[in-house]
Amino acid sequence: MQIIPAIDLIDGKCVRLTQGDYQQKTEYHNDPVEVAKSFSDVGVTRLHVVDLDGAKAGAVQQLRVLERIAAQTNLQIDFGGGVKQEQDVASVRNAGATWVTVGSVAAKEPAKFEQWITQWGASQFMLGADVKEERITVGGWLENTELYVYDFIQSYWDRGVQEIFCTDVSKDGKLEGPSLALYQRIKNQIPALPLIASGGVSQVADLYALQEIGCGAVIVGKAIYEGRITLTDIKKFSLDQPTC
Repeated sequence: MQIIPAIDLIDGKCVRLTQGDYQQKTEYHNDPVEVAKSFSDVGVTRLHVVDLDGAKAGAVQQLRVLERIAAQTNLQIDFGGGVKQEQDVASVRNAGATWVTVGSVAAKEPAKFEQWITQWGASQFMLGADVKEERITVGGWLENTELYVYDFIQSYWDRGVQEIFCTDVSKDGKLEGPSLALYQRIKNQIPALPLIASGGVSQVADLYALQEIGCGAVIVGKAIYEGRITLTDIKKFSLDQPTC
């Protein structure tokens, strides 16, 4: 199981929100490139970058930061936040992202997302499934839908999207532990899915618990910035992983 550190961006700085609330913002670092380099130095190979300004504005805002991270590290980056139009997809890919993260468009405009999949290929996208009480939520977690998370994930898995992460909104940023039962139910429905867990991770034990239920990766944010999971812990966990 891979650890994928998260960098959330507001005004070009590394921040974390609690449950997606912009009023509950904590700034952690002024230079996200240096943060990304610190992850790379301990053997991390992937990075999750969220343009919170873009998510709020409905249009990508932090392409320059993405370009700098891509140019100065060898990290594979998934980038999302404000990806609403075809040009956004092209811009994010051109700026150096390995995957373009899509959530709201996939939920609210499935025909548009399916067109993007046809145009660029399913392997270019990472699907974000944000969940409240097993239903998909969109628009910065402010708008609830009637889509069941299981059906939502299954539909795009069937279309060839293999990079899929699920965030339980009730857990995110609270350091109370991940939604193991939810992830287990998803894995039960789609056993082959290398599900990426997100939200609530608070300690190293959570990483092993997610690994035990078969998650392929886990996105970790606040636990790193608050010192609950150190760079040394990440390096040790990575070294503990089987090589084949």
